[in-house]
Amino acid sequence: MDIIHDNAADLSVLNGKTIAVLGYGAQGRAQALCMRDSGVNVIIGVRPGKSFDAATQDGFKVMSIADAVKEADIIHILLPDEMHGPVFEAEIKPNLTAGKALACSHGFAYVFKTIVPPADVDVIMVAPKGPGTEVRKVFEQGFGCPGLIAVFQDATGKAKDMALAMAKAEGLTRGGVLECTFEQETYEDLFGEQNVLCGGMVDLMKYGFETLIEAGYPAEMAYFECIHEAKLIVDLIYEGGIQKMNSVISNTAEWGEYYNGPQILTPDVKERMKESLKRIESGVFAKDWLAEANSGAKVLQAKRAELGQHPAEVVGKKIRSLFEKH
Repeated sequence: MDIIHDNAADLSVLNGKTIAVLGYGAQGRAQALCMRDSGVNVIIGVRPGKSFDAATQDGFKVMSIADAVKEADIIHILLPDEMHGPVFEAEIKPNLTAGKALACSHGFAYVFKTIVPPADVDVIMVAPKGPGTEVRKVFEQGFGCPGLIAVFQDATGKAKDMALAMAKAEGLTRGGVLECTFEQETYEDLFGEQNVLCGGMVDLMKYGFETLIEAGYPAEMAYFECIHEAKLIVDLIYEGGIQKMNSVISNTAEWGEYYNGPQILTPDVKERMKESLKRIESGVFAKDWLAEANSGAKVLQAKRAELGQHPAEVVGKKIRSLFEKH
């Protein structure tokens, strides 16, 4: 895949256009601020509450979602995935006119058809590959977070140019942008979250922590070994790759990686990952998640509460307090 940088994107495509960012969470705030700093006219559509107040305090023109859709040329939906469909039907669709564009940073709603857009609007994706705080931080440092762009529907013939312009306004083309499809981004994103970044990594750390304390080792030491130091290892990989990390750790640690790692994460783990990918691609996961969300997310809330009582979280809170400035 070709990496797209600043010279391939024309910011003037957005001249005279208004972008409505719907939602003002971590991504909404970061992307809105970056685009505004790049000279783009950005308004915020959000319901009354903390996000409305925060956007107002940041100096944006803030209004209801319906009014923002009416005023904007590009409607950038940065709400939680489970809210896209209901908000689209109730507040966006009735105010959408031909020639406007729908934008997002994750293709879930379009791939799984909770949003079925009219044929006379563009549908694009501009997706930073990093949390909102990181997107904003590196932008302010003069660089940019890497990202993805995709075109789901090109009604005007200018959809890709518009996506690239938005990516440039957010600083993403400074870091490098890849063009993909909505399906590729959605399936890979869900897979990575569930199997490696969140589901896999969190369970691996918890199992390691539990194994040590069940064997009688101090919980504080177990936390340092299995959870705290994970960040240090990931930072090394982020900076220079796995071999770079291995060149920094001890020979003993590196030998242990080759000796014991394959005995813990055996090939059957990869087979279960393949099953997970099939559930994602077939829509089974999306169906189950939307059913959970629409029923009040009771299981999700129970799991959150349960996690908060896990010894790793209790001890971790104590450990992290040691690093706070007094």
